[in-house]
Amino acid sequence: MTKDSNIHIAETDAQIAACFVVLKDLRPHLKDAAELVQRVRLQNQEGYVLAYAADASGTPAACIGFRRQNRLVHGKVIYVDDLVTSETGRSRGYGAALLDWLEHLAKEEGFKAVDLDSGTQRTEAHRFYFRQRYAISSFHFLKRI
Repeated sequence: MTKDSNIHIAETDAQIAACFVVLKDLRPHLKDAAELVQRVRLQNQEGYVLAYAADASGTPAACIGFRRQNRLVHGKVIYVDDLVTSETGRSRGYGAALLDWLEHLAKEEGFKAVDLDSGTQRTEAHRFYFRQRYAISSFHFLKRI
């Protein structure tokens, strides 16, 4: 896969909808592409950006959703909400290319770090993050109310 030429921001509803087949693996609670478009559009208002790496046919093979943030603990960071590669696209470099692209963007824009959470059950993803030189920096706690 070429470095940045196959990475695109999902700006149109059609581009967002095309990402559904990839994102449904990470977010199985989403019922269909229309719901994804609706939720992404709402999150866009909060600074969320959805990007994807396309395969040779132009179809999304991996997706990354992120936000630019400014935090007391780290300063300017880019937080990754979503990162997933389609089952058929795994181990082909799409996820690494998206992270490389995002890290380059972060450096260009003066951000100090890229931050993400990963579910405790996602051991294959954890191995990938370690290979990409990410470190476990904290525990993330959640209380449903």
